[in-house]
Amino acid sequence: MAAPKTAIVPTRSEDYAQWYQEVIKAADLAETSPVRGCMVIKPWGYGLWENIQQNLDARFKATGHKNAYFPLFIPLSFMQREADHVEGFAKECAVVTHHRLEPDADGQLQPAGELEEPLIVRPTSETIIGEMFSKWIESYRDLPLLINQWANVVRWEMRTRLFLRTAEFLWQEGHTAHATEQEAVDETLQMLDIYKEFAENTMAMPVITGAKSEGERFPGAVETYSIEAMMQDGKALQSGTSHFLGQNFSRAQDITFQNDNKEVEFAWTTSWGVSTRLIGALIMSHADDDGLVLPPRLAPSHIVIIPITFKADDPDAILNYCHKLAADLGVLNYHGRNVTVEIDNRDIRGGEKTWGWVKKGIPIRLEVGPRDMESDSVFMARRDKGHKEKQGVPREEFITTVTDILDEIQQGLFDRAVARRNEATQTIDSKEDFYKHFEGDGSGFVYAHFCGDPAVEDEIKGDLKVTLRCIPLHGHDEEGTCIFTGKPSKQRVLWAKSY
Repeated sequence: MAAPKTAIVPTRSEDYAQWYQEVIKAADLAETSPVRGCMVIKPWGYGLWENIQQNLDARFKATGHKNAYFPLFIPLSFMQREADHVEGFAKECAVVTHHRLEPDADGQLQPAGELEEPLIVRPTSETIIGEMFSKWIESYRDLPLLINQWANVVRWEMRTRLFLRTAEFLWQEGHTAHATEQEAVDETLQMLDIYKEFAENTMAMPVITGAKSEGERFPGAVETYSIEAMMQDGKALQSGTSHFLGQNFSRAQDITFQNDNKEVEFAWTTSWGVSTRLIGALIMSHADDDGLVLPPRLAPSHIVIIPITFKADDPDAILNYCHKLAADLGVLNYHGRNVTVEIDNRDIRGGEKTWGWVKKGIPIRLEVGPRDMESDSVFMARRDKGHKEKQGVPREEFITTVTDILDEIQQGLFDRAVARRNEATQTIDSKEDFYKHFEGDGSGFVYAHFCGDPAVEDEIKGDLKVTLRCIPLHGHDEEGTCIFTGKPSKQRVLWAKSY
């Protein structure tokens, strides 16, 4: 049997779903845990999450938000206060009913000590944070209240996939309260813009912002907005959401304040969040058939230096050269953090080292052998190019240009993703063409006029497994005729198959 031509088998074109799992395994990002539906995030994968956290956290704080932490457990009675909310999450809730374990007659541990009130393991925190807001807010002087939480949540998913959909995942959830409706709407859209800017400028992943249809809104929200990204297989991935909750949760949880006329009003609230699903989005946006490809602004490390000491007369001299190079690179600033360098001096074959870093997606690989040291140079390879494309670069030239090279890689990944999305996006003006496009394995983004009828939306989802991803906030706002009903349409909406 001939050896595979790619590091990842199967390739994207052969079996996209399995390719995705193999990239995660090859890049050593995560693996399934002994607990069904949960995952263990390994250091390289968690490094990605840490960089997502740090980048977004700085953006949140720059807009006045402060971090807090709220309990993992939520009393059942809190969930029941907001009917639409509890209905939306009821089937996904994990419930704690006992508070200790006792051995039975056979010595097997059994739950004992039934709780007076069951506790829900946090699926989202609107209800318990609302309870605290109702205590913290008394006057208009206490507003706006801008809180963010970095936490884990549990939603009891039956069909799971690493990073995209797991029973437990990591996320941030912002929760804010405001004196006026307009302030709350502005907050909702501001956070959506922050997610968009982060996705495009840090993840190199183009997204479309828009409002969800009534049937796709967050349970209990007045409006839900999302960022929608296209993956390499043409499917959409909802990569972040921002919700205008109106006064629905305030009324349910009695979040009131006294205005400057000494009148009591209900506050206007919002919530917004992204999760470790962003790592899944990153993989499916940029990875190739040799493994992960990382945008430099998010990569756990920017550069790996591989010393070539095999048969060298003075291996220690090469190692010293590599450590000095790493130190000189490590003082450089790249978009708010120092250039991060790995030195791989493991006692394994050189080819195994190289392929390991290719599969991890590190942006730049440097090889340094005796001849490179003698000429005061490095042998450079970039992950955004073919693995055989390497070039010798003088050491000082590399140091002075490395941040430009990293930005070139970053921009190239974004441009590549935009081109891929544009190529797989169509405008369709008839129901026949719409169905023809999506039947079978049809994918990509489609803009089409729609009147907003929920029954029609459900019918399309049932027929084609296609959903209305969002009503775009920008562009596509020309009036027309719904291609499904012939009724007037205010604008084109975005349709796609999705994860």
